[in-house]
Amino acid sequence: MPELVRLYIRSVLIGFAVAAVFVAVLIWQDVMGVGHLILGSPQGWIAALMLVVFNGIVFSGVQFGLRVMLMAEDDTGPKGGLRQHSGNVPALAPAPAAATRRHRR
Repeated sequence: MPELVRLYIRSVLIGFAVAAVFVAVLIWQDVMGVGHLILGSPQGWIAALMLVVFNGIVFSGVQFGLRVMLMAEDDTGPKGGLRQHSGNVPALAPAPAAATRRHRR
């Protein structure tokens, strides 16, 4: 299995684990009465499952994005000091102005 696929699967598993913990804390702390609504209803498990799934999608995407960005290579260019610029330097080019006539009325 390619390394990127394994990285994605690990990110999804971590994201859904974080989402499950997040929803458990959300219910335990009864944030804005969500815990009371979920635990007080016979269909509350559906709401909890939806919270885990949708938060898992978000957290998995964030986890995968962070892991991919952390894979970037370090810049090994010069750090500070005098830098030599080899770009084009603008030069002045004389442009004669056209003679203008004054119109009298």
